[in-house]
Amino acid sequence: MNEKVTKLLEEVALFRHALLGDVLQLPPGHRGLYEQLKKKAEGEYIIPGTTRSRVATETLRGWLKAYRKGGFDGLKPKPRKDAGQSRALPQDVADLLVSIKEANLELSVQLVIKEALASKKVPGELPLAPTTVHRLLSRHGLMRKDGEGGGESDRRRFAFRKAGELWMSDVMYGPAVTVAGKVRRKTYLIDFIDDATRVVPFAAFALAENTSAFLPVFKQAVMRRGVPKRLFVDNGAAYRSHHLSLVCAKLGATLIHARAYQPESKGKIERWHRTVRMQLLPTLSEADTSSLEALNRRLWAYIESEYHQAPHRGLDGETPLDRWAKTADEVRYLGSDVDLDGLFLSEATRKVQKDRTVSLNGVVYEVDASLVGATVTLRFDPSLKGRPVQVWLSGRKVHDAKVVDAYANCFVKRDRPSRTLSASDAAAPPPAGLKLSGLTPTPDDDKGRR
Repeated sequence: MNEKVTKLLEEVALFRHALLGDVLQLPPGHRGLYEQLKKKAEGEYIIPGTTRSRVATETLRGWLKAYRKGGFDGLKPKPRKDAGQSRALPQDVADLLVSIKEANLELSVQLVIKEALASKKVPGELPLAPTTVHRLLSRHGLMRKDGEGGGESDRRRFAFRKAGELWMSDVMYGPAVTVAGKVRRKTYLIDFIDDATRVVPFAAFALAENTSAFLPVFKQAVMRRGVPKRLFVDNGAAYRSHHLSLVCAKLGATLIHARAYQPESKGKIERWHRTVRMQLLPTLSEADTSSLEALNRRLWAYIESEYHQAPHRGLDGETPLDRWAKTADEVRYLGSDVDLDGLFLSEATRKVQKDRTVSLNGVVYEVDASLVGATVTLRFDPSLKGRPVQVWLSGRKVHDAKVVDAYANCFVKRDRPSRTLSASDAAAPPPAGLKLSGLTPTPDDDKGRR
């Protein structure tokens, strides 16, 4: 068994051990044991070695039984005796497919299958599914593209010396929380970590992983720990957004994107996420997941009271806060004269309609009548839909636009251009039912009425 497999088995065993947590010490037949396992099974987790996020109650009981029988080693998955062998294909057919691919690594899966069938060595009733053949060839290391593989990439350990020189950011799946008192929704942990000190400038669980959810967390991180010189992020849509690029440019931070499919470059924040999965998530109570606010309070309490106070091996035994205090002399904090809220606002250009309105993200806003026909710039917080937005014209702020209240506008007196009433206007008879106030009737008019 190679080192990579051994490490994965240990990570799986650690996850199972942390998830079972306090029930490991309970004796067999303990009252309430099944209810505790049932509650743990209701959560969602990041499980090493699989894309699944849930664990059945009976599976937890099996892990608990294995632990009581074999201790920590009993929690390690048992490898199959036929591991590495194709269970869907006869061995001679599998050997044929592998040999064809080895002879010409440029062949696609479909061409490998075609050549195998042409050899007449595959039984006619045996189907060769492309996915099955792809898994077979992948297990033998024959599906790697150029530039992939162990020794072909030059990866080197790196660490900055000063706090604030590089921040890393990523998103991790979190537990489900109760929203609106009854609905359970998945959460996402959006966080930052300082490369030199392992300090977490800020982290928060959110109900989405888009730009609108990311920027408020980034804003809080800047307020607490200053502006980073570099921000190293993933390739998700939130990190590729124009808005984030604009915010970083205004702050003077260099935005760096990791190479696709190379998580090794984000090792520090990946280890932080593993710490959260192993030390925080298994200890969450029902009260902690009763709302998003409660979950975030529990998260930040853990960061400040435990994570930031614990000595780190990567910091030569120092705590993150101790290392930050020693190396934060070059961190740039924003002064009170800087409009931090304004730096994080999104911008959109709109033409004001004749009814003095503009539309933004499906919401209609009302602006000053003098701007009708003008092209204005709207500055807004995308996370606050329906709130007032700033209206800018020619580089200066005019006012704040408000959401249109169509009913209230029924009773608002309209602004109309004033003009002098001419003699011809006065002589013309008014429409039926219209009273002209402020006009003196002529003698002839008065005579006609008599």
